[in-house]
Amino acid sequence: MQVLSTPLRLAILSALALSGCATGPERLRPGELPAPVAAVHARSGVPLDALAVMAYPLNQPSGGLRLNADRPMQGASTMKLLTAAAALDRLGPNSRGRTELLVDGDPTAAPLLPAPDGHLRTPLYLKGGADADLDWSALWLMLRELRERQGISALDGGVVVDRTMFRPARPELGAPDFDEQPEFPYNVIPDALNLNGSLLSFDLQSDAQQVQVRPFPLFGGLEVDTQQLQLADGACKDWDDRWQIPQFQPLPALPTAAVPFPAQVPTHAGPVNGDTPPASARLTLRGTFPRDCQVRQSLNVLDRQWTTAQAVRQLWTSLGGSLSGEVREGQAPAQARVLVRHQDRPLAELLRPVLKASDNATTRLIFQRLGAAAALPGEDTLPAAQRAVKEWLMTQGVDPGDVVLENGAGLSRVERISPAKMAAMLASVHRGRHGPELMATLPVAGADGTLSRRFKGTPAEGRARMKTGTLRDVVALAGYVPDASGQLWVVVAVINDERAAAARPTLDALVSWVAAQ
Repeated sequence: MQVLSTPLRLAILSALALSGCATGPERLRPGELPAPVAAVHARSGVPLDALAVMAYPLNQPSGGLRLNADRPMQGASTMKLLTAAAALDRLGPNSRGRTELLVDGDPTAAPLLPAPDGHLRTPLYLKGGADADLDWSALWLMLRELRERQGISALDGGVVVDRTMFRPARPELGAPDFDEQPEFPYNVIPDALNLNGSLLSFDLQSDAQQVQVRPFPLFGGLEVDTQQLQLADGACKDWDDRWQIPQFQPLPALPTAAVPFPAQVPTHAGPVNGDTPPASARLTLRGTFPRDCQVRQSLNVLDRQWTTAQAVRQLWTSLGGSLSGEVREGQAPAQARVLVRHQDRPLAELLRPVLKASDNATTRLIFQRLGAAAALPGEDTLPAAQRAVKEWLMTQGVDPGDVVLENGAGLSRVERISPAKMAAMLASVHRGRHGPELMATLPVAGADGTLSRRFKGTPAEGRARMKTGTLRDVVALAGYVPDASGQLWVVVAVINDERAAAARPTLDALVSWVAAQ
C-alpha cells in the first residue's frame, strides 16, 4: 500500500484549487484527463495507454470521464466486488454457511437418544457447509455440545469428514500455485469444511545459535525437523526472503490416512496431558531464518485431513470422550440427522471485514458457495460459480461476453473486466435492493481497511468508499465517490503495466479530483 507523500498531496490540492470547479466533467473531451490528474500521471513515467478509467455521476452517466473504458483490464482485488454483489443478490444478505455433526437416520424422527452407555456405534459425520467462522474454538464447542447435550461419550464408529458440498471436495489438491508463496494465508484455496481457514499459527524464534518452532494449537502427532533451516544474518522483518516452502510428510507406519500434499507444512505438537504422542507426520522447515528474530505467522502448511483428524481426536478426548476407528473422508448419507449445527455470520456482516481487508480466501469460499448453489448435476463448483456470476451480470444489464472470471477474488492473472462494465455493475447495484449492504463493505478513504492510510488530507478523506486492487503489474480502485455537492459518482480506474505501482498516485489524484468537483 502506498501513502501519498506530503509534497504530492499538496501538489494535488494546489492543482485542484487552481483549476477550480470550472473544469467540470462536461468540459472534458473523450480520452482527456483532468489537468491535475494528468500532471500527477506524467511524473509516473507510465504510458497513458496503460490507464483505463470510467467515472461519472450516478444521475448523469453520459457525463464524467472516460479513458480506454471499454478495454478488458486485469482488476486484481476489485474483482471481489463482482463476487460480493452477486452473492448478496443470489444467496441473500442473510445467508449463512454452516457446519454440522450428523448421524445416519431419519432427519424427521425424534431427537436422538443415545445408547444408555453413551456409545455411538455408527459413524459421526462432520459435514462442511462453507462456514467462514469454523475456527478451533467453534469445533470444540460443537463437540462439547455433542458430549453434554446429546450424552454421547464414545464414538465407536469413527468420524467421517464430508467436504462434498464443493466438487471436487479437495479443490486445493493438484491446483497450480499462484506464486512462490503458496503457504501464506492470502493463497489458501478453501474447501467446504474450511476448518480454521486451513491455517495454523507458528511461533518462530531464534537466537545466535538455533531456531525454535512452536505451533499453536499444539496438536499431537507431528514432528518438526529444523535441520534444513539455517540461521543467517538479516533483518527480522525480511525473515521470509530466503524462506523455502516447508515439506509435509505423513509417516506411513501409523494409521492416520494422509494424502501426499506438496507445499504444505505440519506443526510441531509437543506433549499433551504430560504424554508425548508418537509422530504420525513430519514437517521439514527449509531455507534460512534471521538470527535473533521472533515471528508469529499463520501458515497453510499441513494436509487438511491430517489436521482435521488430529484436531477432532484431541478436542474430543479433552472433553472426556473416546474415539475408536479412523477419522476418514467420505460423504454423509442423504438421510442423516443433524445433532449439532454451527453457523457463520450472515453474508452481509461477513462481507464487511472480507472486503475491507481484501480477504482472498473467504472471498473464494463465498464464490464457491455461489457455485454450489448454481451447479447442475455433475458440474464442478468453480465453473458453476463463474457461470452464475456471468448470468447475474446479465440481470444487471451488463454483457458478460468479454468478462473473464477464475476464482472470484482477483488473485489471478486471467480475470478481466472493463472499467465501463465494472462501473455499470456498481451503478446498477447501487440502485438495487442491496446497494446499502455493498456500500457498507467498502474501505473508507483515510479511515479503515486497505484505504486507512490513503487520501489523508484530501477531499476524498472519510467520504470515498472504494475497493482496492494490487498485484504485480496492477493497481486499481473501484467504488463510489461523493463530490463536493454530495452528488455520488461511480469511479473505476485501473493501471496494467510493469511499473503500475509507480502510477498509484494517479488513481489517488483522480479520486481527489472527483471529490473536489
